[in-house]
Amino acid sequence: MVTKSQEKETSQSGVLDPELRALGMIETRGLVACIEAADAMAKAANIALTQRRAIGGGYMTIMVRGDVGAVRTALEAGTKAAKLVGKVESVKMLPNPSLLVEDILPNIIV
Repeated sequence: MVTKSQEKETSQSGVLDPELRALGMIETRGLVACIEAADAMAKAANIALTQRRAIGGGYMTIMVRGDVGAVRTALEAGTKAAKLVGKVESVKMLPNPSLLVEDILPNIIV
């Protein structure tokens, strides 16, 4: 188990580049809306598209990483674009995910 002090120490030691710290997620109904969101996010901000995940029942999630401002901008653009072609179920940004959460997230390939 990671304690708060270990988490702070690890994050300060540069385990994850601060430029890629924030996590943004858009969950859509259908692949087309997910792809539209990903395209808009990539064009709107300096982010890393980390994964598209099929959840089942037609639900798709796209995950992005970047600094807080870039992820916020990307989520706004992606949400707007996806709504034009499909349904957006949820949008969420974690500005500084816990290291415990990092264990279940996809790795970034740079």
